[in-house]
Amino acid sequence: MLSVTNVSFKYNDHVVLNEISARVNSGEFLAIVGESGSGKSTLLKLVFGQMDVGSGSISWKKQPILGPKNKLIIGHDFMKYVAQEFDLMPYTSVSENIGDHLSNFYPEEKKARIEELVKVVELNGFENTKVQFLSGGQKQRVALARAIAKRPEIILLDEPFSHIDNFKKQSLRRNLFEYLKENNIACVVATHDKNDVLSFADQMMVLHKGKVIISDCPSKVYSNPKHPLVAAFFGEYSTIDGDLYYAHQISLADESALKAVVKHSLYKGHYYLIEAELNGTLICFKNMCSLEQNSVVSLKLSRL
Repeated sequence: MLSVTNVSFKYNDHVVLNEISARVNSGEFLAIVGESGSGKSTLLKLVFGQMDVGSGSISWKKQPILGPKNKLIIGHDFMKYVAQEFDLMPYTSVSENIGDHLSNFYPEEKKARIEELVKVVELNGFENTKVQFLSGGQKQRVALARAIAKRPEIILLDEPFSHIDNFKKQSLRRNLFEYLKENNIACVVATHDKNDVLSFADQMMVLHKGKVIISDCPSKVYSNPKHPLVAAFFGEYSTIDGDLYYAHQISLADESALKAVVKHSLYKGHYYLIEAELNGTLICFKNMCSLEQNSVVSLKLSRL
């Protein structure tokens, strides 16, 4: 189990993290979300031992995670960290990068392992391509495969799909997280993408200015966001009479006291996002068709 207990960290006099606690069991997936500068990446670096904890403690299976002050070589054999800057060998092939830390004493097993991971990250056909000739998204996939090559007990991922285009992102996300779950590998992900969280995470922690504002399973966080930052992570929302409503919780009514003036109809594929003014405040709701600009509509509100 990963145990993060009352961890605080500051850079000079700036507090980056303030008394953060979390628990992640083997095979579980913790998603850490928040705005840029909220402390997500810093927390991952502390868990990896790349920086020293200011106060509090971090351990894996009761083994303390030590920083540079107490450990000459950063990192641990049971843990891998994939940062936003990829640590790859540009002048060697995809296969050589993935298999770099695999034993050469068992060449057949090594070859099979590399082939398995190439499929996981969907780089079939690029096995012999030198990394320097790959796109940013392809390099990110190599970094992911390289990190799980030796089956770590826990993996830390910082925006793991940020360079990968939408044509590959959906299936790659499924492949990777299913692989980690099947192999009982704990995972901590710092992300801005709700699609990394809703279908896969066991726990979700939201950071705001270095503090945890909510921590629970994704379904409960989604159903009761409590904070505008949390609602914004999941999609378009509006504040009406002090309560938060997602766009799909606001709909047209035949007649109601809730009147709004339509400002824009934005095509979103299978629906339109309607921007409207309600009591001087801009709100958003979903509708199956566009609405006439400046028309007055009646609205109704629903809860999850």
